[in-house]
Amino acid sequence: MKKLLAYFSKLELALWSSSVLLILASFFVFDPTNYLTLIASLVGVTSLIFNAKGNLIGQVLMIMFSLLYGIISYSFSYYGEMMTYLGMTMPMAVFALISWLRNPYNGKRAEVRVSSMGKTEHIFLWLAAAAVTAMFYFILAYFHTANIIPSTVSVTTSFVAAYLTFCRNPYFALAYAANDVVLLVLWSLASITDLRYVSVIVCFAAFLFNDIYGFISWQNMKNRQAEN
Repeated sequence: MKKLLAYFSKLELALWSSSVLLILASFFVFDPTNYLTLIASLVGVTSLIFNAKGNLIGQVLMIMFSLLYGIISYSFSYYGEMMTYLGMTMPMAVFALISWLRNPYNGKRAEVRVSSMGKTEHIFLWLAAAAVTAMFYFILAYFHTANIIPSTVSVTTSFVAAYLTFCRNPYFALAYAANDVVLLVLWSLASITDLRYVSVIVCFAAFLFNDIYGFISWQNMKNRQAEN
């Protein structure tokens, strides 16, 4: 436990602790019986603090979160979210885990080697994102997905974030932050009919702050690794 506490900075521990307390508070106030949402939220926010360190444990936890979040999305007929996380984010998290395992910084598994993308890779990313977005729009329409426009945008941001994570690019955290904003809109709409989903809103609000910190942390990692 001492080693684990020493691994994180005081700011990181404060960010994680405040996120956990916020999630617990929203659980007991709005949805004290839905332990699946609570577990998913705690797993997700913990994965983000490890991802901010470039630690592959974060990707293992992201795989678990994707599975749990897919089940939660199904409960509100957010089939786009369910298919996105189970059919895209979770498999890509597996590929990202493999990529991070193969690219440790200085042979240390606790930190991945930060990478950058060339012009060709950027073009491929956005062409692929456009194709995935168009494909999923028609799939979501077929399944009569609730709030189809923000659901489709969520697919785009999730794909970009997952792809950048696999590439070990610092901007994956900003892409996930953009996805968090979309999800805040989605679950705010859901909470209009069912206040239980306020706890999911709080979850993604916490995710947003953690992803912003993750981007800052990865930029610092990139600069430090470049200097060394």
